[in-house]
Amino acid sequence: MTTQASPPTPDRVTTTESDSQGSGLQAGLKNRHLSMIAIGGVIGAGLFVGSGSGIAAAGPGILISYLLVGTLVVLVMRMLGEMAAANPSSGSFSAYADRALGRWAGFTIGWLYWFFWVVVLAVEATAGAKILAGWIPAVPQWGWALLVMVVLTATNLFSVSSYGEFEFWFAGIKVVAIAAFIVIGGLAIFGLLPGSDHPASGFSNLTAHGGFLPNGPGAILTGILMVVFSFMGSEIVTLAAGETADPRAAVTKATNSVIWRIAVFYLGSILVVVSLLRWDDPAILKDGSYVAALNSVGIPHAGEIMNAIVLTSVLSCLNSGLYTASRMAFSLGRRSDAPAAFARTTGRGVPQAAILASVVFGFVAVAFNYLWPDTVFQFLLNSSGAIALFVWLVICFSQLRMRKIIQRESPDKLVVRMWLYPYLTWATIAMITFVLVYMLTDTADGGGRDQVVLSTLVAVAVVAFALIRQRLARNARQDKVIPS
Repeated sequence: MTTQASPPTPDRVTTTESDSQGSGLQAGLKNRHLSMIAIGGVIGAGLFVGSGSGIAAAGPGILISYLLVGTLVVLVMRMLGEMAAANPSSGSFSAYADRALGRWAGFTIGWLYWFFWVVVLAVEATAGAKILAGWIPAVPQWGWALLVMVVLTATNLFSVSSYGEFEFWFAGIKVVAIAAFIVIGGLAIFGLLPGSDHPASGFSNLTAHGGFLPNGPGAILTGILMVVFSFMGSEIVTLAAGETADPRAAVTKATNSVIWRIAVFYLGSILVVVSLLRWDDPAILKDGSYVAALNSVGIPHAGEIMNAIVLTSVLSCLNSGLYTASRMAFSLGRRSDAPAAFARTTGRGVPQAAILASVVFGFVAVAFNYLWPDTVFQFLLNSSGAIALFVWLVICFSQLRMRKIIQRESPDKLVVRMWLYPYLTWATIAMITFVLVYMLTDTADGGGRDQVVLSTLVAVAVVAFALIRQRLARNARQDKVIPS
């Protein structure tokens, strides 16, 4: 049985709105849940499985690629944290775009973000099923994908605290694994790891095999394209904060900690890999960068250990993806930009219809992945490929306007401030735009150009729909006005 949410919010959200109060959502996430969601949000499966190709392309210079993208994410998160601390909302950047740029912007970026995550559901469900089928081949891969989706859907439908608890343990395993990897690798680098026959190479591998940039400075840009999307998910914490007892404090803490999280988990672990191994070691591509590094120091069963960690990351991403997609759909429903059913919650404060709608599309995408992987599903992948960068751009432009609105209406709520406003905001916009333009030079099948072009076409279609919908609504309101 469901309970009706309060009436939809006005066309424009105010800077004092908090979706967690009076909306049907409940403050079911504890501080430890949100802390681990914030940490785990920057550790995706892409870090474990995608870093090898980046190292092969850029050599040790991939560290600069990670540093540049990490800096970009820190700046975007600072902007988002400024807005979220002033106005915690389940719609996060979509709600802020609604206020700062217009309803068309909130509608467009909200639906694009929802689309991005439901496609991710299919990708991660398939990746997890592949690992599980390798362990227990008696169950077909599609059966594992179905089982994983059903279990995590049930978790999200039960209560937000059950989502938080699952994510706490999933993210905890990832954090412990990377921390252990950095410690073990660091000891091996200096020849201090007991029982290891790895030579004490120090940091000589960073420059000894063709230099720090063996493929030239241009490879840094290639590396950026390979690693940028592994950072997507950092913004989840600002959506989840709306379901905590003290959203403002939670957002502030998460925003302030994003620098060390990226520095330790991304830069720290990649530094260990390129220090332990030659950048051109064939094992990096063959086995994966982390498995190759663990094998080099004599860790037994490194492949099986890493598969278990990757599976945990996949399940974490699935869990958070379903949560994120459903909360964005819920917020769109609250603003009358999605079916009203999306804004209804159960007695446990769960947006049931929003969750089910998201998972149904996820199931359909999984089916496409098995039936038409090279056509329909490839189109879904390409058409959602650049949406992460579009989201970051919208956050930047929204912050430019929202800073002035907050200063005018509620200056006391500026507890998190973007550094060097507005100069760093404009610099971030320039960086994101440069990455998008550079992606157009990647002409490989399914590469950057395909992603930018198809994602742009989808975005244009959604914007056109939003503007037409807005115009029709305005005309309908005018028709109701009775001339005096």
